[in-house]
Amino acid sequence: MSGFDELGLSKKLLSAVEEEGYTNPTPVQEQSIPPLLAGRDVLGVAQTGTGKTAAFALPVLQIMSRSRPQGKRMIRALVLSPTRELAAQINERFSAYGENLDLRHRVIFGGVSQKPQVRDLQRGLDILIATPGRLLDLINQRYIDISKVEFFVLDEADRMLDMGFIRDIEKVLKLLPNRRQNLLFSATMPASIAKLAGSFLKNAVMVDVSPKEVTVDRIAQKIMFIRKADKRRLLVNIIKDEKVRRGIVFTRTKHGANRLVKQLDQSGIDAAAIHGNKSQGARTKALKGFKDGDIPILVATDIASRGIDVDGITHVFNYDLPNEPESYVHRIGRTARAGKSGIAYGFCDDSESGFLVGIQKLIGMEIPVDETHQFHFAGAIPKPGQRPGTIKSLKGSNKPNRNQSNRQGNRNPRRNTSGNNRGQSNSSGNNRGQSNRSSRNNNSRRDHR
Repeated sequence: MSGFDELGLSKKLLSAVEEEGYTNPTPVQEQSIPPLLAGRDVLGVAQTGTGKTAAFALPVLQIMSRSRPQGKRMIRALVLSPTRELAAQINERFSAYGENLDLRHRVIFGGVSQKPQVRDLQRGLDILIATPGRLLDLINQRYIDISKVEFFVLDEADRMLDMGFIRDIEKVLKLLPNRRQNLLFSATMPASIAKLAGSFLKNAVMVDVSPKEVTVDRIAQKIMFIRKADKRRLLVNIIKDEKVRRGIVFTRTKHGANRLVKQLDQSGIDAAAIHGNKSQGARTKALKGFKDGDIPILVATDIASRGIDVDGITHVFNYDLPNEPESYVHRIGRTARAGKSGIAYGFCDDSESGFLVGIQKLIGMEIPVDETHQFHFAGAIPKPGQRPGTIKSLKGSNKPNRNQSNRQGNRNPRRNTSGNNRGQSNSSGNNRGQSNRSSRNNNSRRDHR
């Protein structure tokens, strides 16, 4: 692997990279930065935790710093992100990498007042990081002009489509100039993403970082077979026994996250929840407390699996196994970052064994099993030949638990027509079967604007 100094970056950017403690580029950085600097479009298949923000932020900054038009600054680079948290994280990275450059950048998203955003827009910006809803809102109000954009980045494209943003993306594309450089990153590459990429990428360089490259050796993975009723006690025991100071616990539902926080508090463990039903203020407060070390445990739905980059996370708990195998990779990627090690626990009850089969098929390995804990339950172990994603019927009950009824991830055919699913982005990602019920609980489409 080459060093950053071999990728064609300027001295100012190399200095910023060194200041951030980076030594060698990751595969996605090594493969993306040179063609982007050469003016090529790039189509990237990369999971979270691979260093892809730097893969596009560094070339954008270098391209923007080559020259600046006279007069008021105009938006020459646009980065479109699906969630507020990811957009804010990208903006932070631009601040770090562009510290030595005369470039202005700003993040805009919904859930907060637009007035400070509008003030910065009126002063002039070079780089704009945005979520689709707020971007189009401010374009319609004539506060934003993207007709001069030279560099367009569509990040987490598969999540964008899952959240129902395809029409917004199409609207944005129509407003961009024809002559520009493009980059699309997606964790997966289904036909819908390939079609979207083909609609605006031109002669793109393909960069593929597979999930196997993400589940690195630095992450110690363990599966623990357990009854659902015993999960909380096992979690409390591990947190206390291993003195966890910074860990993320993933649940499948927003209600489950709130309930678990209360249960952890009763056990003397400080925790905060973050999910799509939380206000932006509450989400920001929870993240700040977690980053500052005041709150050791963050309980989250998959809203946190792609958009949160916090140093020093030592533990990831899959309290509920995800019904989408790719989400497992995103989740455990929250630990073992920046060359550090970490551990990822997976709690598998007797309704989730099919999810485990799908996860192990995706990552190409069997996750080591810990049978030594006091709650080990052999009945949760996958049966020979069990198919990925299937749910075993619970003995003595023909009626599934309301939080388990639709765990197979089947899309509700109407979930993108109600206009309410944007606010459910990441909860729908980890329990799509609840999309209609969630929409009734959140009548606003603006949650991720």
